Amino acid sequence: MSGKDFLYEEVLIAGFGGQGVMIMGQVLAYAAMEEGKNCTWYPSYGPEMRGGFAYCKTIISTDEIGSPVGIEPDTVIIMHGNFIDMADELKVGGRLFLNSSLCPEIPRKKDWKVFLIPANELAEEVGSARAANFVILGAYLEVVQPVRLESILKVMPKVIPARRQDMIPLNEKALLKGREYAQR
Repeated sequence: MSGKDFLYEEVLIAGFGGQGVMIMGQVLAYAAMEEGKNCTWYPSYGPEMRGGFAYCKTIISTDEIGSPVGIEPDTVIIMHGNFIDMADELKVGGRLFLNSSLCPEIPRKKDWKVFLIPANELAEEVGSARAANFVILGAYLEVVQPVRLESILKVMPKVIPARRQDMIPLNEKALLKGREYAQR
């Protein structure tokens, strides 16, 4: 494998329970497996069913992964402003994706590349603010390209719970909307 084909992407995704934080990390991990890459998915959440803190770390690599916990994320995705402090974990020169619909504060330090994605508004344009997580995931995929969009689409039915399978067409539209927004 040539050096240009090497991939190591550590992403931390944070928000409230019910915002689809965990499903974003899982979909990324499953898509990585679909492509034959190594991956880990490490969830952490509060005891509340909905509304508590929720974050996960997903690592995708073409090489073996030494630890599922990670050290300094290459990318941090924040779905709600209450979790803006999680950006402090981001490495120097890393990428910060903010759901600007719910993150009024914009931290800028350490040479971060900051992407403001009005995920809730864009999700409403495709049918429901409930798909905001897939909007921001689509933007992330367009910018970082850790896995192919086709792989995400292929694994969504495997990852999304049976009771939420009706959301898959909306989530697909949201992914495309996020990609389109990031291309501007």
